[in-house]
Amino acid sequence: MDIAVVSGLVLVVLIAVLLLARVPIAVTIGLAAFLAIAVVIGLDSATFVAAQRLTAGMNSTTLLAIPLFILAGTIMNNGGIARRLIDAAEVMVGRMPGSLAQTNVVANGLFGSVSGAAVASAAAVGTVMSPRQKEQGYTPAFAAAVNVASAPAGMLIPPSNTLIIYSLVSGTSIAALFTAGYIPGLLWMLTCAVVVWLYTRRDPELKQSLKLSLPVAVATLARALPAIFMVVVVIGGILVGFFTPTESAAIAVVYSLLLSMIYRSVQVRDMPEILLTATKTTVIVLLLVGVSAVLSWAMAISGIPSALADLMLGLTDSPTVILLIIMVALLIIGTFLDPTPAILIFVPILLPIVTEFGVDPVHFGIMVTFNLSLGTITPPVGVTLFVGSKVGDTPIEPLVRRLLPFFAALVVTLLVIVFIPELSLWLPGVLGAE
Repeated sequence: MDIAVVSGLVLVVLIAVLLLARVPIAVTIGLAAFLAIAVVIGLDSATFVAAQRLTAGMNSTTLLAIPLFILAGTIMNNGGIARRLIDAAEVMVGRMPGSLAQTNVVANGLFGSVSGAAVASAAAVGTVMSPRQKEQGYTPAFAAAVNVASAPAGMLIPPSNTLIIYSLVSGTSIAALFTAGYIPGLLWMLTCAVVVWLYTRRDPELKQSLKLSLPVAVATLARALPAIFMVVVVIGGILVGFFTPTESAAIAVVYSLLLSMIYRSVQVRDMPEILLTATKTTVIVLLLVGVSAVLSWAMAISGIPSALADLMLGLTDSPTVILLIIMVALLIIGTFLDPTPAILIFVPILLPIVTEFGVDPVHFGIMVTFNLSLGTITPPVGVTLFVGSKVGDTPIEPLVRRLLPFFAALVVTLLVIVFIPELSLWLPGVLGAE
């Protein structure tokens, strides 16, 4: 048997076995890749190559944006900024039926647009909104379902850590990906808002709306304006070329820290805990990036990408069928693999296939991110699902039942995005983001 084939079998079998054994994903990827390389070039050489690839995978200026955005999100989560964004969302949609649920949807979009992470949004917004919704007669499962379903919008709306990872893997412009994510991110929010509206038509108890006087509404928006303005500073600066995404992440840290101190919600004594929390998250992400670089090398020498490409191209020559196969595969993959390792593992394999059919890499990045974001709200390992369950104080089973209509509607929205490329590519074209 060819040595490359043996290497590929070792890689695939080990990953499957270790995942089933619930070994941490970073250890699974790193160990399987190392042993697959060792089959081809020997243990000593594999040790050197793996160490080199691990270091090279994390040695990226662009990648530095991720820990900085994570730190900015952690500061905002502790700095009272989430509450002000929720109050602003309440003003925007407070008169709609199911106002508190609609507020949750908009607040997740706003918070995601300054934190770039679904888990941070679900935790920050859910902690504030769940008690309010329960007071208004919402069941804990429904309140948590709204929060969980809408939180991943921040993975599409810039600044998105997931899009940064995709940019790193694909070599695609971050500015183009960031601008491409706005319309799909807003469509995610709109989809959730429509499902909430349909729920309110069936359940009269959810129809309550808020009545805020004009002075109160204006004062509330004014309090939230500095936090909302952060989006303009971070994204606007990238688009007009004032600074790079990494520099914008550093500015986001400084801005969020100053804002939290002005609000007097973060003290100097709070900083060690904030830094420790951000560091723990950063270490997980960067370790995944490093071991995935080793995995990419292992797959290359075992010929897995070319074999899969030949297999898929042999099945059909229809771009539509290829995209549908990929989307279904990613939906399945997303149920047991987080977006970061999934992108690091599968995008290098799939991107050459879709580009051969004329699919734009920016459009494909939005497809993949939207698809894998759905995986964060599905069992068995959807991290946003479990965070939302915890902050909403509700068991997983009733939460998942309430979540199913949201999931079905979001899958339909995914198909719309897949087959209407202009939804992703129009804004980057208008703004000249390349």
